[in-house]
Amino acid sequence: MDTLALVLVIIGAINWGLISLFQFDLVATLFGGQGALLSRIVYGLVGLAGIYCISLLFRDRNRVDS
Repeated sequence: MDTLALVLVIIGAINWGLISLFQFDLVATLFGGQGALLSRIVYGLVGLAGIYCISLLFRDRNRVDS
């Protein structure tokens, strides 16, 4: 779950970088515009992944799971 969330957050970060630098929304381009259902699903998943990744900040990094 952590890996999937991080991949989605990275996709979101790259998309925001493209928007800020080039005014190019990659997600909208790939999935049919900002209002398209598929784009909205991707945006929603990226947002949920970002919220989930907040939990990574508070995890014990030195703990070893057995």
